[in-house]
Amino acid sequence: MSRHQIGLLAIAFLLMLFSACSTSRDIPEGEVMLKSVSVVADGKYRDINTSQLKTYVRQKSNSRWFSIAKIPLGIYQLAGDDSARWINRTLHSIGEAPVLFDTILARRSCEELQLALRNLGYLDAQVELFTSTNRKKLDAFYVLHPGSHYFIRNLEYDIQDSVIARLLKNDKRGLHEGMVFNVNALNEERSRLTSFLQNNGYYRFHKEFINFLADSIQDSHQVDLTLQLRPYRTSDIKDTLHTQYTVRRISYASGDPQDSVIHLRDRVLRENTMLTEGQPYSAEGLQNTYNHFGRLGAVKYTNINFQTTPDSAMIDMDVQVQTNKPSTLSFQPEGTNTAGDLGAAASLTYQNRNLFRGSETFSVQLRGAYEAIRGLEGYRNQDFVEYSLESRLSFPRFIMPFLSREMRRKIIATSEVSLLYDTQNRPEFHRRVLSAGWRYRWKPQSRYDQYQFDLLDLNYIFMPWVSETFKNEYLQDNSNYNVILRYNYEDLFIMKTGFGYSYNNGHVAIKTNLETAGNLLNLGSYLFHAEQDGDGQYRVFNIAYAQYMKGDVDFTCNLLQNYQDQLVFHCGLGIAYPYGNSTVLPFEKRYFSGGANSVRGWSVRSLGPGRYKGRDGNINFITQTGDMKLDLNLEYRTHLFWKFGGALFVDAGNIWTIRDYEQQPGGQFKLQNILSDMAVSYGLGLRLNFDYFIMRFDLGMKAVNPAYETEEEEHYAIIHPRLSRDFAFHFAVGLPF
Repeated sequence: MSRHQIGLLAIAFLLMLFSACSTSRDIPEGEVMLKSVSVVADGKYRDINTSQLKTYVRQKSNSRWFSIAKIPLGIYQLAGDDSARWINRTLHSIGEAPVLFDTILARRSCEELQLALRNLGYLDAQVELFTSTNRKKLDAFYVLHPGSHYFIRNLEYDIQDSVIARLLKNDKRGLHEGMVFNVNALNEERSRLTSFLQNNGYYRFHKEFINFLADSIQDSHQVDLTLQLRPYRTSDIKDTLHTQYTVRRISYASGDPQDSVIHLRDRVLRENTMLTEGQPYSAEGLQNTYNHFGRLGAVKYTNINFQTTPDSAMIDMDVQVQTNKPSTLSFQPEGTNTAGDLGAAASLTYQNRNLFRGSETFSVQLRGAYEAIRGLEGYRNQDFVEYSLESRLSFPRFIMPFLSREMRRKIIATSEVSLLYDTQNRPEFHRRVLSAGWRYRWKPQSRYDQYQFDLLDLNYIFMPWVSETFKNEYLQDNSNYNVILRYNYEDLFIMKTGFGYSYNNGHVAIKTNLETAGNLLNLGSYLFHAEQDGDGQYRVFNIAYAQYMKGDVDFTCNLLQNYQDQLVFHCGLGIAYPYGNSTVLPFEKRYFSGGANSVRGWSVRSLGPGRYKGRDGNINFITQTGDMKLDLNLEYRTHLFWKFGGALFVDAGNIWTIRDYEQQPGGQFKLQNILSDMAVSYGLGLRLNFDYFIMRFDLGMKAVNPAYETEEEEHYAIIHPRLSRDFAFHFAVGLPF
C-alpha cells in the first residue's frame, strides 16, 4: 500500500471521526443525543457487577468501534439530506442514526434495574438517574442504591401431593436457611424440582404448580419462606393427585407422505429411543431421543407424539421418522497458491448415509490437484501433480465388544474406519502415502465434554523416486540440512495410538490430545531380538518405524463479553519427543509457527525455531520446524456494522527443538532463554460473519523478532517498523481460536 493510499484512508477516517463529533445538525429542536450510559453502585457496594446489570438499560448510546470512536455515527453524518441520491441512502443504511434520549425508556430502565437488584436479594433497592447535558449531548448515570441483603430465616415445604411428598423426601434441596433471599435462586429451585418430577413420570407437571410464599420480618432483613407444591387442578378437575405416567407402547411410523417405509432397522430405532416400555415417562429421555435421532445421517426429520390413555396412568409414544435420500454425489473445485505457484484442485465425493440400514455413512472421495512450478533450476521440467483416493465408513454407535447396551444408550458415539492412498509427483521427488485408521468419538448426554480415541492409525510413507540433484544438494551434503531432511525423505512407517478430550461451555474451551507411536513395534523388536541397521534403527518389512510421544493443550477463555464487544485469551502448548527408534520427529508431526492461527506478524512456517534465522532457498520449511510450540494470543473483537466485525490482537510465541541440531542453530529450547526467544506481533483484522461461516482478514506486524540480536534494528521492529519487512497479510475461514 502506497503512502498516498494510506494518507487517503487516514483522511477518510478523520472525516468520519469529525462527523461523529459534529451531530447537532441532525438533532431536532428540543431533543438531545444520548452520548453515554453509565451504571454505578454507591461506594459500599463495589462488588456488584454493574457491567452485567447494564444489560437492563433499555436505551444504549451510539455504538463505538473498539469502544473508542463512533464511526457508524460518523458514516451516517457524511450523508447529505437528499435521500434520492444513492450515496446518501447507502451511507444511511450502513451507518447509525443519532440516538435521541427517551425519558420513557429511561424510567423503564430504572424500574428494571430496581427489579433486578431485588431479585438478587436487595429488597430495599432504589435506582436514581442523573443526567448531564452539554451542546445537545446528554450523559446518563444510573446510580444504584442496593441497601442490605435479605436472608432466609425459616424454610418450609408445603407439598400438597402425598405421592410426590414421599418421592421428594430424600431429595437434595437447593435452598437452605441462612442463604440470601435471591429470586433467581428460587426460580432455579422451581425449575430443578419440575425437571426432577418430569423425569420421574409426571408428564403433565409444569412449574406453575410450584410457588413461593415469602413473609418479611418487620424491622429486620429476614424472610420466612414457604415452597408450596399444589395438587393437580384444571377447569374440569379440582384438587387431586398428579398422575405418574408409565410408557405402555412405543411405535414407529414413516413421516414421509410419499414413502410409508422407514429405511432403518428396528434395532437401530430402539437403540436410539431413550424411553422404555414399562418404565416411567422422562422429559430428559425424550430430549435425548431427539438428540440421538438428530445425529443420524439417514434421518431428515423426527416428530414424537404422546397419547394418554383415559382413566389410567399409561401413555403411548408415537415416533415419526422421515429419512434422507441415501446417496449423494458432489463435486468441489478449489484454487491453490503455494509460495506464488498457482494451481487448481478438484474433488469428487460419493456418499451413502444408510449403507446397512443402520445410518452408517460410507464415502469415497477422489481428489486431483495440479500446480505449476517455476524457478527450480537443475530439475526436470515437471509440475506438481497429486491424486488421492480416500474412503470412510462411519457407524453412529460404538462398535466394540463387551460394551453393555445401557452404556451404548447413554453415550452419543461414532466409530469410524478410514483408508487413504495419496500419490504426489514433484520435480524433486515422488512420494506415496498409504494410511488406515480406526477411531472412536463420543460425548455424554447433556454435557460439554467430548472424547476421541484413535485405536489404531497406520501410515506408510515411501519415496519411489528422488532426483539426483535433490540428493546431491540436500540429502548427501553434510554441510546442509541433511539430518532432518534425510529422515523425512526416506521410507517411513508410523503406527500410532491417540486420545483426545475437549470441553466447551461457551465461555471456556479446552482441547487436549495425546498420541504415541512405535511402542508396540519396539516391544516386539525387543522380544523377538530383531537386529538393528547401520543407523541403530529397528525395521518392520525393511522399513524404519517412527517412535515418539506428542501432547497438545489448547485453552481459550472469554475475559469480557457483552452485546457488542469480546475480549478473548488463548494459550496453546505442544511438546513432542522422539526416542527409541527415532532421533527426529516425522515432518508431519513437527510444529511450525506463524500464519493465520499463530503469531500473525509472520507468514506461515516462517518463524523459529527459537532464534534461528531461516536461510534463503526453496526448502526452508524443513528447518523452520520444531519439537515444541507455545502460542499466546489476546484478541479484542467488536461489531462494526451489518455483518462486519473488527479485531485488535497481540500475539506472542515461537517453536523450539528439544535436541540441539547443527542444522538449526539457536533453535534448542532453554528455560532461561524463553522470554528472549519469544516473538511478538500486533495487528488488526476484519471479519465478515455470514452466521454459517466467517471470512477473516488479518493484517499483522512484527513487534519483537528474536531471530535478530537486540542491538539490531530488526529485533525491536515495533520501534523501527518497515512495511515491506514486517507486514504479513492473512486470509482464512473461521476464527483463529
